[in-house]
Order: sequence, then structure tokens, then C-alpha cells
Amino acid sequence: MTWWHAVLIFIAGLWAGTINTVVGSGTLVTFPVLVALGYSPLTATTSNAIGLAPGTVSGAIGYRQELKGYWPEVVKLAVASFFGAICGTILLLSLPKDAFETVVPALVGLAVVLVIVQPRVAAWVAKRREENGKVHKIGPLLLFLIFLIGIYGGYFTAAQGVMMVAVMGMLMSESLQRLNGVKNALSAVVNIVAGTIYAFIAPVSWPVVALLAVGSTIGGQVGAKIGRKLSPKVLRALIVVVGLAAMVQLLLK
Repeated sequence: MTWWHAVLIFIAGLWAGTINTVVGSGTLVTFPVLVALGYSPLTATTSNAIGLAPGTVSGAIGYRQELKGYWPEVVKLAVASFFGAICGTILLLSLPKDAFETVVPALVGLAVVLVIVQPRVAAWVAKRREENGKVHKIGPLLLFLIFLIGIYGGYFTAAQGVMMVAVMGMLMSESLQRLNGVKNALSAVVNIVAGTIYAFIAPVSWPVVALLAVGSTIGGQVGAKIGRKLSPKVLRALIVVVGLAAMVQLLLK
């Protein structure tokens, strides 16, 4: 690894950690960077999952005030995310490598679409929260959907946060800020579970993991502290541009 590769990966991790905390979909920054630098899609995915895990933990800690008094509910959802992540990881490691590389462009495209519609999801959640005075408790349907998102997250991670906020917004009555805090906590669970399994039985680049881990941890704190002051439109536009570029590159391979 050259020095400028290392700098680029670190910056990508820093950016991804910030974006994951504020908007989500930081993988759409780091994954294309790793593929562009010559790493295979599988190695990029596994290294990315391990490297960004500290950043998701950092972001969750940064949102601890929003989760004060709500941890019993977070734990219930985290159990669903935990088992979903295990299933998604097994799926990634069980399917042929060619199958993953074939489906990756479609997954990146799906993630880009989710990032584009994320403002509408956020606005809908906020409006529903204002209009609905009911308190919706966590039920079997929500747990099942979080489990499915955990499978997706264990398999590819990108935009899982957008999915989480969408389903929680439909089935819960909490504020958008609290939902964002829950999203960060659940994303941390998925990344830690997937990353732990990948570390033992999957192809991983440990120098990449180290650089992403340091960058994303710093980024998680940046996102939690000043991320709300950044323009979500600008962040989202950058994510979409990078994601589209990655999809084109993967299709042309």
C-alpha cells in the first residue's frame, strides 16, 4: 500500500464515519474507494464492515442523550439485528464469489435510490410523529423487519440505516432524532457481528481495516457533535455521485 492510498482510505473512513452518523450510507464512500484502489468487491466489503464498526459505535455513543431511558427497547431491536447480521454474513460467505460480484452493482444502485428518497422518508416520519398521538410499542412485525434489514446489513451494509429509519418511522412514534440514535446503535450491532465473523473466516485487508477504523471513529464523533450543522443536501449529493460512479465502474468491469 502506497502512502497516498493510505491517506485516501483514511479520509474515506473519516467521511464515512461522519455520514453514517448523520445520514447513513457511509459504505457508498468507502466501498468505491477500495474497489478503485484494486481490492476485490468481497475483500472491500469485509474490510469495510470491520473498519467501519468502531465508527458506528462512536456515533451511537455520540447519540446517547437521545437514547436516555430508551435502552430496553434498543436491546429488543438489537437482538433482531444481531441474528439478522449472522444470517447475512453466512449468506455472503456461502454464496459463490461470482454471485456476489454480479449482484453488487444492483445493491449499490438500491442504496443510491434509498439515499435519494431519504429526505422524503425523514419528512414523512416527522409529520407522522406530529399528527399521531399514539404510542406504538415494539411488536413482532417491526422485529421481523429489523431482522431482515440485519440480513441485508450483514451481506452488504450500504444504506441499512435508511431502511431502519423508514421501518421504525412506520411502526414507532418516536422523534426522528431518537430514531436516528436507535439506527446508529443497531448499525453498530450489525457491523460488529459481521466484522467479527469476517475477521476469522473471510478475506480481509488489515491495513485497510486499521485506517478505516481510526478514520471512522473520529468521523463518528464529528457527525454526532457537528454533523447536524452540516448540510444534509450536500452530504447526500456527494453520496449519490460516489455511489453512481461506483455502480458504473462495477458494471464496466
